[in-house]
Amino acid sequence: MSIELKLKRRHLWTASVAMAACMLSSGVAWSQVAKWPSKPIKIVVAFPPGGLTDAYARNYGEYLSSKLGVPVVIENKPGAGAIIGIDAVAKSPADGYTFGMSTSGTYWQNRILYSKLPYNLDKDLTPVTVFPSGPLVVGIPDKIPAKNMAEFVAWAKKNPTSMGTYAPGSYPHMLADQTNRQQGTSIQSVHYRGEAPMWLDVASGQLQIAVGSFQAFNTVSSRGVRPIGVTGSYRSPKLPDVPTLTEQGNTEKLVTLEGGLPLVAPAGTPEAILKRMADEAVAWANTDKAAKLRATFAIPNKPKNLVDTRKDWEGEVPVWIKLAVDLGIKLD
Repeated sequence: MSIELKLKRRHLWTASVAMAACMLSSGVAWSQVAKWPSKPIKIVVAFPPGGLTDAYARNYGEYLSSKLGVPVVIENKPGAGAIIGIDAVAKSPADGYTFGMSTSGTYWQNRILYSKLPYNLDKDLTPVTVFPSGPLVVGIPDKIPAKNMAEFVAWAKKNPTSMGTYAPGSYPHMLADQTNRQQGTSIQSVHYRGEAPMWLDVASGQLQIAVGSFQAFNTVSSRGVRPIGVTGSYRSPKLPDVPTLTEQGNTEKLVTLEGGLPLVAPAGTPEAILKRMADEAVAWANTDKAAKLRATFAIPNKPKNLVDTRKDWEGEVPVWIKLAVDLGIKLD
Protein backbone atom coordinates (compact mmCIF):
# COMPACT_ATOMS: atom_id res chain seq x y z
CA MET A 1 0.00 0.00 0.00
CA SER A 2 1.40 3.44 -0.94
CA ILE A 3 2.27 5.96 1.76
CA GLU A 4 -0.27 8.40 0.29
CA LEU A 5 -3.08 5.85 0.67
CA LYS A 6 -1.96 4.92 4.19
CA LEU A 7 -1.89 8.56 5.24
CA LYS A 8 -5.28 9.21 3.69
CA ARG A 9 -6.86 6.22 5.43
CA ARG A 10 -5.28 7.15 8.73
CA HIS A 11 -6.59 10.69 8.60
CA LEU A 12 -10.06 9.64 7.52
CA TRP A 13 -10.15 7.27 10.49
CA THR A 14 -8.87 9.85 12.98
CA ALA A 15 -11.29 12.45 11.64
CA SER A 16 -14.18 10.01 12.17
CA VAL A 17 -13.02 9.29 15.71
CA ALA A 18 -12.65 12.98 16.47
CA MET A 19 -16.09 13.74 15.03
CA ALA A 20 -17.70 10.95 17.07
CA ALA A 21 -15.96 12.19 20.21
CA CYS A 22 -17.17 15.72 19.60
CA MET A 23 -20.74 14.57 19.01
CA LEU A 24 -20.70 12.42 22.13
CA SER A 25 -19.22 15.24 24.16
CA SER A 26 -21.89 17.63 22.87
CA GLY A 27 -24.64 15.31 24.00
CA VAL A 28 -23.18 14.52 27.40
CA ALA A 29 -22.23 18.10 28.23
CA TRP A 30 -25.15 19.94 26.66
CA SER A 31 -25.97 21.76 29.89
CA GLN A 32 -22.35 22.89 30.01
CA VAL A 33 -22.55 24.19 26.43
CA ALA A 34 -25.74 26.09 27.19
CA LYS A 35 -23.89 28.02 29.91
CA TRP A 36 -20.78 28.65 27.81
CA PRO A 37 -18.93 30.90 28.21
CA SER A 38 -19.22 31.67 31.92
CA LYS A 39 -15.53 32.41 32.60
CA PRO A 40 -12.45 33.68 30.73
CA ILE A 41 -11.30 31.84 27.60
CA LYS A 42 -7.59 31.20 27.11
CA ILE A 43 -5.74 31.00 23.80
CA VAL A 44 -2.28 29.49 24.20
CA VAL A 45 0.18 30.79 21.57
CA ALA A 46 3.17 28.52 21.07
CA PHE A 47 5.43 31.44 20.04
CA PRO A 48 6.65 34.65 21.71
CA PRO A 49 4.85 37.99 21.31
CA GLY A 50 5.60 39.98 18.20
CA GLY A 51 5.03 37.50 15.38
CA LEU A 52 2.09 36.74 13.14
CA THR A 53 0.69 33.97 15.37
CA ASP A 54 0.58 36.30 18.36
CA ALA A 55 -0.88 39.16 16.30
CA TYR A 56 -3.71 36.97 15.02
CA ALA A 57 -4.49 35.60 18.48
CA ARG A 58 -4.64 39.03 20.13
CA ASN A 59 -6.69 40.66 17.37
CA TYR A 60 -9.15 37.78 17.17
CA GLY A 61 -9.22 37.43 20.98
CA GLU A 62 -10.20 41.07 21.43
CA TYR A 63 -13.05 40.65 18.95
CA LEU A 64 -14.13 37.36 20.54
CA SER A 65 -14.28 38.94 23.98
CA SER A 66 -16.59 41.68 22.72
CA LYS A 67 -18.92 39.08 21.19
CA LEU A 68 -18.97 36.55 24.03
CA GLY A 69 -18.87 38.94 26.96
CA VAL A 70 -15.96 37.31 28.78
CA PRO A 71 -12.23 38.07 28.83
CA VAL A 72 -10.07 36.24 26.28
CA VAL A 73 -6.57 35.79 27.67
CA ILE A 74 -3.59 35.25 25.34
CA GLU A 75 -0.90 33.12 26.99
CA ASN A 76 2.45 32.84 25.18
CA LYS A 77 4.17 29.49 25.79
CA PRO A 78 7.13 29.28 23.37
CA GLY A 79 9.85 26.67 23.33
CA ALA A 80 10.84 23.18 22.16
CA GLY A 81 9.60 23.74 18.61
CA ALA A 82 6.10 24.70 19.91
CA ILE A 83 5.80 21.41 21.83
CA ILE A 84 5.44 23.20 25.19
CA GLY A 85 2.49 25.30 24.08
CA ILE A 86 0.75 22.51 22.16
CA ASP A 87 1.19 20.12 25.08
CA ALA A 88 -0.51 22.60 27.43
CA VAL A 89 -3.56 22.67 25.15
CA ALA A 90 -3.65 18.91 24.55
CA LYS A 91 -3.72 18.26 28.31
CA SER A 92 -6.39 20.88 29.07
CA PRO A 93 -10.04 20.02 29.80
CA ALA A 94 -12.21 19.79 26.68
CA ASP A 95 -14.67 22.34 28.05
CA GLY A 96 -14.31 25.18 25.54
CA TYR A 97 -12.13 27.38 27.71
CA THR A 98 -8.69 26.53 26.31
CA PHE A 99 -7.58 26.79 22.69
CA GLY A 100 -4.18 26.81 21.01
CA MET A 101 -2.49 28.57 18.10
CA SER A 102 0.75 27.59 16.38
CA THR A 103 2.07 27.13 12.87
CA SER A 104 0.65 24.40 10.65
CA GLY A 105 3.99 22.60 10.47
CA THR A 106 4.19 22.17 14.24
CA TYR A 107 0.78 20.47 14.25
CA TRP A 108 0.98 18.52 11.01
CA GLN A 109 4.63 17.55 10.71
CA ASN A 110 5.85 17.21 14.27
CA ARG A 111 4.41 13.70 14.39
CA ILE A 112 7.07 12.76 11.81
CA LEU A 113 9.87 15.09 12.89
CA TYR A 114 9.87 13.82 16.48
CA SER A 115 10.04 10.16 17.48
CA LYS A 116 8.26 10.87 20.75
CA LEU A 117 5.80 13.60 21.65
CA PRO A 118 4.03 14.09 25.00
CA TYR A 119 0.69 14.11 23.15
CA ASN A 120 -0.95 12.45 20.16
CA LEU A 121 -1.57 14.99 17.39
CA ASP A 122 -4.21 12.76 15.78
CA LYS A 123 -6.22 12.02 18.93
CA ASP A 124 -5.65 14.80 21.45
CA LEU A 125 -6.44 17.89 19.35
CA THR A 126 -9.13 18.94 16.91
CA PRO A 127 -9.06 21.86 14.42
CA VAL A 128 -11.34 24.88 14.73
CA THR A 129 -10.13 27.12 11.89
CA VAL A 130 -6.88 28.09 10.17
CA PHE A 131 -5.71 31.69 9.98
CA PRO A 132 -3.86 32.09 6.64
CA SER A 133 -0.25 33.22 6.71
CA GLY A 134 0.03 34.43 3.11
CA PRO A 135 3.22 34.19 1.02
CA LEU A 136 6.40 34.00 3.08
CA VAL A 137 9.34 36.20 2.11
CA VAL A 138 12.80 34.82 1.32
CA GLY A 139 15.25 37.53 2.40
CA ILE A 140 19.04 37.91 2.31
CA PRO A 141 21.56 40.61 3.31
CA ASP A 142 22.30 43.23 0.66
CA LYS A 143 25.99 42.33 0.66
CA ILE A 144 25.27 38.92 -0.91
CA PRO A 145 25.36 39.37 -4.72
CA ALA A 146 22.27 37.31 -5.57
CA LYS A 147 19.13 38.59 -7.25
CA ASN A 148 17.09 35.37 -7.09
CA MET A 149 17.08 31.95 -5.47
CA ALA A 150 19.15 30.27 -8.18
CA GLU A 151 21.91 32.85 -7.80
CA PHE A 152 21.78 32.49 -4.04
CA VAL A 153 22.13 28.69 -4.31
CA ALA A 154 25.19 29.17 -6.53
CA TRP A 155 26.65 31.57 -3.95
CA ALA A 156 25.84 29.17 -1.07
CA LYS A 157 27.79 26.37 -2.75
CA LYS A 158 30.94 28.46 -2.40
CA ASN A 159 30.35 30.13 0.97
CA PRO A 160 29.39 29.08 4.52
CA THR A 161 25.64 29.62 4.72
CA SER A 162 23.10 29.61 7.54
CA MET A 163 19.33 29.91 7.19
CA GLY A 164 17.22 31.26 10.03
CA THR A 165 14.04 29.42 10.98
CA TYR A 166 11.38 30.45 13.49
CA ALA A 167 11.12 26.90 14.89
CA PRO A 168 12.57 23.43 14.33
CA GLY A 169 10.55 21.67 11.63
CA SER A 170 9.11 24.96 10.36
CA TYR A 171 8.73 25.88 6.69
CA PRO A 172 12.21 27.45 6.37
CA HIS A 173 13.76 24.40 8.04
CA MET A 174 12.07 22.17 5.48
CA LEU A 175 13.13 24.47 2.64
CA ALA A 176 16.77 24.48 3.76
CA ASP A 177 16.83 20.70 4.00
CA GLN A 178 15.20 20.26 0.60
CA THR A 179 17.64 22.72 -1.01
CA ASN A 180 20.60 20.84 0.48
CA ARG A 181 19.36 17.51 -0.82
CA GLN A 182 18.48 18.68 -4.31
CA GLN A 183 21.07 21.37 -4.99
CA GLY A 184 24.09 19.97 -3.14
CA THR A 185 24.36 22.91 -0.75
CA SER A 186 25.30 22.69 2.93
CA ILE A 187 22.95 25.29 4.37
CA GLN A 188 22.89 25.13 8.16
CA SER A 189 19.50 25.72 9.83
CA VAL A 190 19.59 28.00 12.89
CA HIS A 191 16.42 27.84 14.97
CA TYR A 192 14.96 30.83 16.81
CA ARG A 193 12.02 31.32 19.15
CA GLY A 194 10.00 33.36 16.70
CA GLU A 195 10.76 35.66 13.78
CA ALA A 196 11.99 38.91 15.35
CA PRO A 197 15.46 37.74 16.50
CA MET A 198 15.89 35.74 13.29
CA TRP A 199 15.46 38.77 11.02
CA LEU A 200 17.70 40.91 13.22
CA ASP A 201 20.49 38.40 12.66
CA VAL A 202 19.96 38.59 8.90
CA ALA A 203 20.28 42.38 9.12
CA SER A 204 23.51 42.06 11.12
CA GLY A 205 24.96 39.54 8.68
CA GLN A 206 25.06 36.65 11.13
CA LEU A 207 22.57 34.80 8.90
CA GLN A 208 22.78 34.64 5.14
CA ILE A 209 19.10 33.89 4.47
CA ALA A 210 15.75 33.60 6.25
CA VAL A 211 12.12 32.92 5.39
CA GLY A 212 9.20 34.48 7.22
CA SER A 213 6.15 36.73 7.19
CA PHE A 214 6.14 40.01 5.27
CA GLN A 215 5.56 42.12 8.38
CA ALA A 216 8.51 40.65 10.25
CA PHE A 217 10.71 40.90 7.15
CA ASN A 218 9.63 44.50 6.65
CA THR A 219 11.03 45.51 10.03
CA VAL A 220 14.53 45.01 8.60
CA SER A 221 13.92 45.81 4.93
CA SER A 222 15.39 49.27 5.43
CA ARG A 223 18.41 47.83 7.25
CA GLY A 224 20.07 46.05 4.37
CA VAL A 225 17.79 43.03 3.93
CA ARG A 226 16.12 42.46 0.57
CA PRO A 227 13.72 39.88 -0.87
CA ILE A 228 14.77 37.38 -3.56
CA GLY A 229 11.50 35.42 -3.73
CA VAL A 230 8.26 34.46 -2.00
CA THR A 231 6.70 31.10 -1.26
CA GLY A 232 3.24 29.92 -2.28
CA SER A 233 1.31 30.02 -5.51
CA TYR A 234 0.93 33.80 -5.87
CA ARG A 235 3.01 36.93 -5.32
CA SER A 236 2.83 38.92 -2.11
CA PRO A 237 0.48 41.91 -2.43
CA LYS A 238 3.19 44.00 -0.73
CA LEU A 239 5.96 42.76 -3.05
CA PRO A 240 4.32 42.54 -6.47
CA ASP A 241 7.64 42.72 -8.30
CA VAL A 242 9.19 39.79 -6.41
CA PRO A 243 8.52 36.48 -8.21
CA THR A 244 7.46 33.33 -6.42
CA LEU A 245 9.95 30.49 -6.12
CA THR A 246 7.75 28.57 -8.55
CA GLU A 247 8.03 31.36 -11.11
CA GLN A 248 11.79 31.14 -10.65
CA GLY A 249 11.74 27.53 -11.80
CA ASN A 250 11.40 25.58 -8.55
CA THR A 251 8.81 22.89 -9.26
CA GLU A 252 8.87 21.19 -5.85
CA LYS A 253 5.53 20.83 -4.05
CA LEU A 254 6.88 22.41 -0.87
CA VAL A 255 7.34 25.88 -2.38
CA THR A 256 3.76 25.97 -3.70
CA LEU A 257 2.11 25.17 -0.38
CA GLU A 258 0.69 27.89 1.81
CA GLY A 259 0.77 27.03 5.47
CA GLY A 260 -1.30 28.70 8.12
CA LEU A 261 -1.85 29.19 11.82
CA PRO A 262 -4.40 26.65 13.03
CA LEU A 263 -6.63 27.37 16.00
CA VAL A 264 -7.16 24.04 17.76
CA ALA A 265 -9.00 22.73 20.80
CA PRO A 266 -8.61 19.66 23.01
CA ALA A 267 -10.32 16.67 21.38
CA GLY A 268 -13.81 16.18 22.79
CA THR A 269 -14.59 19.90 22.98
CA PRO A 270 -18.35 20.19 22.30
CA GLU A 271 -19.22 20.60 18.63
CA ALA A 272 -21.40 23.64 19.26
CA ILE A 273 -18.46 25.47 20.85
CA LEU A 274 -16.09 24.56 18.02
CA LYS A 275 -18.62 25.85 15.50
CA ARG A 276 -19.17 29.10 17.39
CA MET A 277 -15.43 29.76 17.64
CA ALA A 278 -14.96 29.14 13.91
CA ASP A 279 -17.99 31.24 12.99
CA GLU A 280 -16.66 34.12 15.08
CA ALA A 281 -13.30 33.84 13.30
CA VAL A 282 -15.09 34.16 9.96
CA ALA A 283 -17.07 37.17 11.21
CA TRP A 284 -13.94 38.76 12.70
CA ALA A 285 -12.16 38.40 9.34
CA ASN A 286 -14.64 40.87 7.83
CA THR A 287 -13.94 43.63 10.36
CA ASP A 288 -11.78 46.69 9.70
CA LYS A 289 -9.22 45.60 12.31
CA ALA A 290 -8.82 42.20 10.68
CA ALA A 291 -8.47 43.81 7.26
CA LYS A 292 -5.76 46.10 8.62
CA LEU A 293 -3.89 43.14 10.13
CA ARG A 294 -4.02 41.24 6.84
CA ALA A 295 -2.81 44.32 4.98
CA THR A 296 0.09 44.73 7.43
CA PHE A 297 1.17 41.12 6.92
CA ALA A 298 0.26 41.02 3.19
CA ILE A 299 -2.32 38.26 3.58
CA PRO A 300 -5.14 38.32 1.00
CA ASN A 301 -7.24 35.35 2.19
CA LYS A 302 -9.35 34.66 5.29
CA PRO A 303 -10.10 31.88 7.81
CA LYS A 304 -12.95 29.44 7.05
CA ASN A 305 -15.83 27.92 8.96
CA LEU A 306 -15.61 24.58 10.79
CA VAL A 307 -16.91 22.41 7.95
CA ASP A 308 -14.58 23.88 5.32
CA THR A 309 -11.65 23.84 7.74
CA ARG A 310 -12.11 20.11 8.29
CA LYS A 311 -12.25 19.50 4.54
CA ASP A 312 -9.00 21.42 4.01
CA TRP A 313 -7.41 19.64 6.97
CA GLU A 314 -8.16 16.22 5.50
CA GLY A 315 -6.79 17.21 2.10
CA GLU A 316 -3.69 19.12 3.14
CA VAL A 317 -2.36 17.32 6.22
CA PRO A 318 -1.34 14.14 4.34
CA VAL A 319 0.60 16.26 1.81
CA TRP A 320 2.60 18.04 4.53
CA ILE A 321 3.23 14.78 6.37
CA LYS A 322 4.46 13.06 3.21
CA LEU A 323 6.93 15.93 2.64
CA ALA A 324 8.32 15.40 6.13
CA VAL A 325 8.55 11.66 5.54
CA ASP A 326 10.29 12.10 2.18
CA LEU A 327 12.85 14.57 3.53
CA GLY A 328 13.64 12.29 6.46
CA ILE A 329 14.23 15.07 8.97
CA LYS A 330 14.37 13.97 12.62
CA LEU A 331 14.66 16.46 15.45
CA ASP A 332 15.30 14.09 18.35
